[in-house]
Amino acid sequence: MTQSGESPTLTEADALRVAVGKADCPSPHSLSNKVGRVLWAVAWLFLFRPSPRILFGWRRWILRLFGAEVGANARISPSARIWAPWNLTIGEEAAVSHDVDLYCVARITIGSHATVSQYAMLCTASHDITDPHMGLTMSPIVIGDQAWVCARAFISPGIEIGMGGVAGAAAVVTRDIPAWAVAVGNPARVIKTRVLKAH
Repeated sequence: MTQSGESPTLTEADALRVAVGKADCPSPHSLSNKVGRVLWAVAWLFLFRPSPRILFGWRRWILRLFGAEVGANARISPSARIWAPWNLTIGEEAAVSHDVDLYCVARITIGSHATVSQYAMLCTASHDITDPHMGLTMSPIVIGDQAWVCARAFISPGIEIGMGGVAGAAAVVTRDIPAWAVAVGNPARVIKTRVLKAH
C-alpha cells in the first residue's frame, strides 16, 4: 500500500517481486537431512512400499530403523508416504491407512488408538507468502489419543486435535479441534460433541 492507503501502482509493485529460483532461496535443510531422506526414499521404495499389507511389524521395524517412534501394534499401510520418519511419533494401536501423506518436515505425533484414514494429508510445512523468497515455515501437528482424521482431510501446520476429536471427511483443518469435538467442512468448524456409546 502507498502512504495514502491506495493500492501500489504497477511501477511500485514491480519493484517487489517473488523470486524463488535456486540462487534466491537455497534449501534450509542440512546435508544430513538430505542424505537421510535419500536413504529413506530407497528403503520406502524397495522395502516398505512393496511389503504385503499384513506385515505391519516389518514396517514398524523399518520406521524405527529410520528414527521414528512407533508404539506396539501400530498399523501403518505400505502406501503411506512419510517425508522424514525421524520426525514421526505413532502411538500404540494407532492406524495410518492407505495413501496417507505424512509431510513431517516438523514433528507429527499420532496418539494411541488414533486413526488416520485414507488419502488424508498431515502437512507441517508451508511458505511465508509475505517473503519475496517464499521462506519455509514449519510447525508440528499433534493428533491426540483416540482421535480420528477422516478420509481426505487436510490438517494444516501447527494444528492439535484433542483426545477423541474428529476431523470429518475432506475437512480442511486450520484451527485446533478440542477434545471429543467433531469438526467438518472447509474451513473446518466444530458441529457437535463426539459421544461414545456404552457396550
